[in-house]
Amino acid sequence: MSTLAEPSHPTVADFHRVNRGGGLFSESISQWIGAVFALVAQRLGLRPTALTITNLVLGLATSVTVVALAGPVAAGEVPAWVVGLLALVGWQIAYALDCADGQLARVTGQGSAAGARVDVLCDVAAQIALVAALSATAVAQRPSTPTWLVAAFAGTWMVNLVTSVMQSGPNAASMVTSTSLPVRLVKLVRDYGAVIFVAALILAVAPALAFWAIIAFTIVNGGFLLASIAFSARASL
Repeated sequence: MSTLAEPSHPTVADFHRVNRGGGLFSESISQWIGAVFALVAQRLGLRPTALTITNLVLGLATSVTVVALAGPVAAGEVPAWVVGLLALVGWQIAYALDCADGQLARVTGQGSAAGARVDVLCDVAAQIALVAALSATAVAQRPSTPTWLVAAFAGTWMVNLVTSVMQSGPNAASMVTSTSLPVRLVKLVRDYGAVIFVAALILAVAPALAFWAIIAFTIVNGGFLLASIAFSARASL
């Protein structure tokens, strides 16, 4: 989506209008929260990178806390709902800030190649920490969790980020272009906002399910990777 000329007094709707999507959940909730953050940042004179760094710090702090409390939660020393609520609020606000930095850059014309690189690198760091948090919870709840499963989970998780970056350029293509509600509901399995909401819900209500959650995420992301390879190979032939 092209950069817009900055309105004299941009509104929340102006910022939301330039969002880059992300899925049904992200567009309905996360991008709107991000638009509010972008508006506040614009009024305060903050640059987009300030939001990017804040997103990184909050995301890392939340995930590190989840890792640190994984053992005490498994031992019954800390209530699971406390950690789950922390994860829900921390991860969602961090993601909304991630949505906000791009909106702010596009509306105010502050976008740059360096800013885009910082955004991607911070996303990588935040998602590595998120994967560590979910893996630590799974292992704490089920010590017999295979090492290879954790490795496969970590590797396939990055498929979402890699494909998102690949689809932002001139050679972007979607395997399923339909925007019908049933299709968008199915695509929630790859909507980052929805995924971290479900992950936090698991931590709060049934952390023992973290083991099965990483299996599910591995299957979904691994399956999408194979499908993407097949789709791209077919197009190239």
